[in-house]
Amino acid sequence: MIRFGVRLTVAGGREAVVRLAVMAGAVALGVWLLVSTLAGVNAVNAQFARFAALSPQTSSADGPLWWAERNDYFNGQSMQRIDVATTGTGAPVPQGLQRLPGPGEYYVSPALADLIAATPADQLADRFPGRQAGLVGDAALPSPDTLTVIVGSTPDLVSQLYGARRITAFPTVAPGIPVAALDLILSVVAGGLLFPVLIFIGTATRLAAARREQRFAAMRLIGGTPRQISVVAAVESTVAALLGTVVGFGLYFAFRVQLAGIPFTGMPFHPEDVTLGPLMAAAVIVGVPVGAAIAARVALRRVRISPLGVVRRVTPKPPRWYRLIPLLLGIAELTFFIGRVPEHSTAQVAVFMPGLLLIMTGLVIAGPWLTMVGARLLARRAQRPATLIAARRLADNPAAAFRAISGVVIGLFVTTVSIGIIQSIAAERGSYADALAASTMVAQFEHNPDNIPAPVIASLAAGDKVRSVTVMRDNPFHDGAYAGTVSCADLARTPEFGRCADGAVVAWVSEGFMQYRAAHGSGVVWPAAPLTEAQLAAQPVIEVVVGTDGSTAALERTRTALQIAFPDLRIMPATEWDHVHDQNSQLAGFEQLAAVVIFASLPIAGCSLAVSVIAGLTDRKRPFSLLRLTGVPLGVLHRVVALESAVPLLAAAVLAIGAGLLGAQLFLTAQMQYNLHPPGLTYGLIVAGGLLLSLAIIAATFPLLRRITGPETARSE
Repeated sequence: MIRFGVRLTVAGGREAVVRLAVMAGAVALGVWLLVSTLAGVNAVNAQFARFAALSPQTSSADGPLWWAERNDYFNGQSMQRIDVATTGTGAPVPQGLQRLPGPGEYYVSPALADLIAATPADQLADRFPGRQAGLVGDAALPSPDTLTVIVGSTPDLVSQLYGARRITAFPTVAPGIPVAALDLILSVVAGGLLFPVLIFIGTATRLAAARREQRFAAMRLIGGTPRQISVVAAVESTVAALLGTVVGFGLYFAFRVQLAGIPFTGMPFHPEDVTLGPLMAAAVIVGVPVGAAIAARVALRRVRISPLGVVRRVTPKPPRWYRLIPLLLGIAELTFFIGRVPEHSTAQVAVFMPGLLLIMTGLVIAGPWLTMVGARLLARRAQRPATLIAARRLADNPAAAFRAISGVVIGLFVTTVSIGIIQSIAAERGSYADALAASTMVAQFEHNPDNIPAPVIASLAAGDKVRSVTVMRDNPFHDGAYAGTVSCADLARTPEFGRCADGAVVAWVSEGFMQYRAAHGSGVVWPAAPLTEAQLAAQPVIEVVVGTDGSTAALERTRTALQIAFPDLRIMPATEWDHVHDQNSQLAGFEQLAAVVIFASLPIAGCSLAVSVIAGLTDRKRPFSLLRLTGVPLGVLHRVVALESAVPLLAAAVLAIGAGLLGAQLFLTAQMQYNLHPPGLTYGLIVAGGLLLSLAIIAATFPLLRRITGPETARSE
């Protein structure tokens, strides 16, 4: 029977070949995305392990290695700087280094080495004293683009740096992804990407289901046993699944390097990290064909009952209202935790992800019931034959009608939740990183000096690209409203930062002249401080603010000069734009992940819709042919097909968008106390494009309807 099943599958005529090709294509797409997802999770795990290579876990008062980490910048890129110094023998060496750099030596990552070679020394290389002794190995670099420098120095200097500690050892076993992060990754991927893929595969395996059932029923009538029919059906599905699995793995290997370049976490991966373990690969290779065979066996339950079971068709039982329960439970779960958010991140993931997944699952479960309710309302108001036929068919089998558009619903829900949350967080955390904020370099001191030497100020002010150098001193009152004080005479020479109140000699000012989430610039009037010039001069210096023309050369030359003059800075010199960009790096990673999910799920959902519509037309070509023979115009059938797909599609789209906005609002309120900001133009274009594409797919099936509903179809069936 296996040989007979293979022959039916590959030599059963044009319809069998088309069905096999579509099923294999769907499985190939699903397997490709599945193994890419699993490889992506492994890559994130490997990337986390590379982060840990330069993250010492143990320290003590007598450790043989001084270690101080700081964050530096170059042209908008974040750079990790580590200063080290040994106090004796036995100092631990981290992965990625053959030895520790001594005083006057430094190791850099390959990406930073290329940047140093292409950049004038006074803008970058002069920050690192001494000579380049070698490269940091990939074992310590999370990404090929990582900018890392490890600078050797003396214990006296490193011990005075902010956050310096003495190290005894580095981790020898790479830790895995924290449970919370892994749950988050798997939940987002499973909900946003795998749901549409599974729906697509399930839809493709039902292609021409009615015709297959009739063929298998005929085989039963001529003496085939249920076991033999199950074997034939399983062979057909298994062959398609095997072909699809092979093609899917081929696509994965063909695009593995491109997959590594997608910055899911805000940075690309090393290509060798994007890989499948033997157990994962074996599970996919075995699991997909076995799952297809099981699905084929379940799908033939009516044929196994009786060879006449296919003919004796009855209207399925209508869905009941309790299908709404999972959707309502998901909404209730998110609502309950408003004001009751757990403190630990693992508990937060355990709270919010089930709620969002419940809503997502609830949409799929409740969809048939909502389709039935909408169909009944449509039937009551129907005034044309096409509307009445479509409404009756929707009400007769709402589960099949909703199955066709369920992938689009999930895609729209994921799109709405992702964009709603991400754009709201960006809007709430955003700051006024305008041209002034991007061109003003600020150096904050860890050990506040009494004064800034005049030669240092002169060197900072040298060149026509530097507009001003302003010294900001401490606010002795420490009232919290303003961190620093400046001389109004100095402020008068820098009008771009604002002006003093009338009659003031000394003014209170904010750090870097930038008030958080408030207007800044020439229109700001800083309040007078009750200090004289002499009292101001007695206060320690907390910042040096350098105004530039905003060019990369001016900013990086100023940054380098400040680091040379003040090597013990607590926070490396940076602009407000640098801080905003750095704070939003994690958000950018989620934006990248959301974009991948969105632009993968919607096309898959469109393919699922196309296969569903084609499968529905193929299964109903005899009834449609008989309607045409009785005089029903082809245009009426076009409207029937359009209404059967478009009505539940648009209704479900409204539901999915509403549920997505509600889920995003509940998450933002409970987790961050933020309000949902209305999605912008990008979201509108994505939704409109997705719906228009779906309607275009429906319209594209109209020529097929003409071909399969001719008189010859009614005679041959």
